[in-house]
Amino acid sequence: MMAAIQRFFRKIIFSFERMVQMMAMFFAQRVILGKTAFADVPAALKAGCAEVLIDSGIPELVPEEYGGTAK
Repeated sequence: MMAAIQRFFRKIIFSFERMVQMMAMFFAQRVILGKTAFADVPAALKAGCAEVLIDSGIPELVPEEYGGTAK
């Protein structure tokens, strides 16, 4: 019984982590398209969004504090 509960919670945590990653990718796409400024990205997603933008070769859209080149 305990193993089943642990598996259940691992699935929930894994799903939540994937959801956060997908939201960061969503906001990165909005920043690329110019529909959302990086400053308007939710604080919990800024690091992930910055990582996606830098990996996409667009560090100029990311502020220096997150590893980009924008001031």
